[in-house]
Amino acid sequence: MNAWTANALAELTSAEREVADLLPIEANPADAEVVLDQVPYWFHTFALNRSEGVYAPGTARDHRYRIPAIPESFEGLRVLDVGTFDGFYAFLAEARGAERVVAVDNEQYVEWVRARWGVELEGGEGFRAIHALLDSNVEYRRLDALELDRLDEGFDFIFCCGILHRVEAPARLLRVLSRRLAEGGRVLIETHGVFADPSDRDPVHRYGPGEVYPHDEYIYWGFTAGGIEMIARDSGFRLFELVGAPLIDGHPRIIGWLGR
Repeated sequence: MNAWTANALAELTSAEREVADLLPIEANPADAEVVLDQVPYWFHTFALNRSEGVYAPGTARDHRYRIPAIPESFEGLRVLDVGTFDGFYAFLAEARGAERVVAVDNEQYVEWVRARWGVELEGGEGFRAIHALLDSNVEYRRLDALELDRLDEGFDFIFCCGILHRVEAPARLLRVLSRRLAEGGRVLIETHGVFADPSDRDPVHRYGPGEVYPHDEYIYWGFTAGGIEMIARDSGFRLFELVGAPLIDGHPRIIGWLGR
């Protein structure tokens, strides 16, 4: 086990385990340990073998606030996971009955992980490892979010979690998502909010490099619910339904539904 994984395991909390347990993999313990040795960094936490207490430890902190927004069943749905990273939500949708799941990522996180944690990645290691353990049919595409029209198909449900604040043109991304959304479909949007300081109450706030997290130059925006609704209506969506605005590890988040 590499040093990063060992340290991350030591910091793993019950909150991360609770989310990971939504997708019990129950791999052979020996196979689970091999995966921990092979993958140098995890963003999501995965329950590799609950009975043996074997987890792949992610750096994402307390995603429990997302749970109420995730359907209990994806039966028959075509699902797109934008910015999938290790693929947790794509694999969860498949496990809950999705007819087809496409997971996309431009793998820009390789630079982000190197800058923030000093870990070298090739890209896609975690996704491939979990895909193999699950014998999954999720389709992975190395693709930028702004190039989603290359998929040339519609989806009933789109995950867009942790992405909107990391693109320089959020309205353009929402327009692309609107085109990829099937009639009657929904987009689950989760993104960074706006800090409570009075000077930061604009509906859409522009952050400078490293302002939100040290050594992270890829967070450009913070949104209020009104800010998301404003750009969403200009991008082809009819409504934004706020699900929650929690404070996670000292950072404001916004989560809700977009419908067209």
